[in-house]
Amino acid sequence: MRSPSPRGLALVAAASLLTGCGTSARPHASGAILRSLLREARPIGSGPRFQPPARGPILGRCQRRLGRRSGVHVEVFAQNRVVLMPAGIGTRAPRTITDGQVTAARCYGALVTLAPTGVVLVRAHSRLTLAQLFRSWGEPLTNRQLASFNATAGQPVLAFLDGRRWSRPPGAIPLARHAEIVLEVGPYVPPHKTFAFPPGI
Repeated sequence: MRSPSPRGLALVAAASLLTGCGTSARPHASGAILRSLLREARPIGSGPRFQPPARGPILGRCQRRLGRRSGVHVEVFAQNRVVLMPAGIGTRAPRTITDGQVTAARCYGALVTLAPTGVVLVRAHSRLTLAQLFRSWGEPLTNRQLASFNATAGQPVLAFLDGRRWSRPPGAIPLARHAEIVLEVGPYVPPHKTFAFPPGI
């Protein structure tokens, strides 16, 4: 198995954040859009707290084929930095990883991540929530805690769905097709409303 380098992870994640955000602007405005995205971009945090590995259980039946999937995009911010969701959530070893992306695994659960881009692939007809994603990741998610980061006094974990503030517990957010989910603790980060998913998901 080839392990991804930190630089490779940063490039994959940066490409996702800069090219994946949905927009309805016309092509001639692309320069202004890129400048706006760069102003909103946050660096990936360094160290294990910002790059926790996948260590939770596989949810649902672990099948040999990936099968039909729908995409959900999840962004996680803490201390004004990106918390990187790893490749390999919901997959069973042995895995083949090339340039930071899972290209093969022994089997695939009901939800998986194949690259550290925040894209979660959910098995067709599954009704899963953000709490189940974090359980499979092996990280806590409550009103007061986001992975290894605690919310400050008087300020809960902020959650956004398609750019709108989510008022219920963040774990209750459904992993619906093409949802754009943003979670934050620390300084406010303007949430994206959409994500440009690859064809077929």
